[in-house]
Amino acid sequence: MRLRVEFTTEPFDLDEAPAHAVVAREVVEAAELDAVDVGPFGNTAEGGADQVLTAVDALLRRSLEAGATRISLQVNVVDESVSGEGER
Repeated sequence: MRLRVEFTTEPFDLDEAPAHAVVAREVVEAAELDAVDVGPFGNTAEGGADQVLTAVDALLRRSLEAGATRISLQVNVVDESVSGEGER
């Protein structure tokens, strides 16, 4: 099974990326995921279920430790027939 996670961390700071946002970015970029898109107002990552769920666990724990007061996330099952890839 493939999953896609979309997430944001708060509070926002438009002048400088807060520590919790930097940590969240580091977590998903270091995870063994197939696709990562990091942006100023939202982030997405995609990969095998185990890899995504492991990354989400680390993302939640480390972002909260770094000062996040709210983390919004959505996890979706990706239709493998559309992406054309199997689980890695």
